[in-house]
This record gives sequence, structure tokens and C-alpha cells, in this order.
Amino acid sequence: MANKTKLLMVEDHKLLRVGLKAIFEESETLDVIGEAEDGKTAVELAKTLKPEVVLMDIGLPVMNGIEATKKIKEANPDIKVIVLTSHSDENEVMSALAAGASAYAMKDIKTEYLLMVIQSVKEGAIWLDPAIAQMVIEKNPSIFKGKIQSRASFKEEHANLTEREYEVLKLVVEGNSNSEIAQILNISEHTAKAHVCNIIQKLVVDDRTQAAVKAIKEGIV
Repeated sequence: MANKTKLLMVEDHKLLRVGLKAIFEESETLDVIGEAEDGKTAVELAKTLKPEVVLMDIGLPVMNGIEATKKIKEANPDIKVIVLTSHSDENEVMSALAAGASAYAMKDIKTEYLLMVIQSVKEGAIWLDPAIAQMVIEKNPSIFKGKIQSRASFKEEHANLTEREYEVLKLVVEGNSNSEIAQILNISEHTAKAHVCNIIQKLVVDDRTQAAVKAIKEGIV
């Protein structure tokens, strides 16, 4: 399909790469156009294949993911890079963002959530894994000034969302099902489903995935 997001995967662990590719190939929104096991190859493939999004590991042979991200962005600023890693060190996070990465995700991210992040980043969003977001924002508020303002604008625009609905929306964005939301908030699954339905109506979207994507794009998370 012409409207599928062209994705380049960069991961040196074959088992993880094969697993992710299998998941992505089942998606109606992604087209995996290339794979690389090291940073140098990733830079070369990015030049020839011209992906829209690159999913980049950090701990790569030959050239690490941060350096590869920098070179890819220098050659083509329009390519979006999502760092997918097990590294949560603050220096590596900041180095990746300084190199031009649009998102920083941990490898334990839920699959459906990663798919939403890829779509949102393609459309211009900046995203940080919740596990590291607060730390980075607190120490570097100027970098995310626009997103903070966007969050305020989102809340003003959707002031009819209740505090509970904001809680539920955040859990939806994190990829939780209705039953998981019910357990986390100690409410019934029927109530959780009702909250999700209300959120979908108030955000004027068709389903929970679109609600999550809109929340990410507008900076609610």
C-alpha cells in the first residue's frame, strides 16, 4: 500500500529483529523496506532506501546508534529516527536527542504502543518513554517547551475530559486493555470501557488507537 510508513530496522540481535519484523509485517500501516545489523550499514541503507522512519538500537557494532542517527539526520533531515534500546542512561538519552532522534523507547515497550509511537513520530511528534521522560524534562525543560505548551493547549481544547478520563487516556496510550485499566484503577471492566467510549467521543476519533495517537501528537503524554 502506498500510504504505508517506510521503515528501516537497525538491530544487531537477530532474534529480536526477526520478531519485530514479523510483527510489523502484520501491521497495515508499516512496510519494512530494509534491515541493518550495524550503524555503518544503517547509514548507507538510509541514503539508498530513503525510509520515512528508522528504528535504531544504540549498542551496535562498527558504529553505534547515536553516531548513526547523527549521520542519517545530517544526510536527510526529513528521516525520523526512533531509538529502541535497553539503555536508560541520561547521557545516552540526551546524546540521542542531540543527534536528532525524535523518540526514545525502551525495549520492553508494548507492541501496540510502539506502533502508535512510529505513526506519531512520522507525523512530527517527539516522544520519550515514560520511564525516562520526567527525568529528561526536569533537567532540560527548554528542549520540550513546545510539547509542554501543547499539553496545556490539549487540556484547554478538551476541557470536557474529566480527571478520571485523563487517567484512563494515559493508560490507553500506554497500551493497556480495558481489563488492565480496570485492575490498575480498581474499577470494574464495564466502567473502564465506559470511560474509553467517552474519551473516544470527546476526542472526536473512531477508536482507542486514534485516541492514543491524538494524545501523543498533542502532547498529553
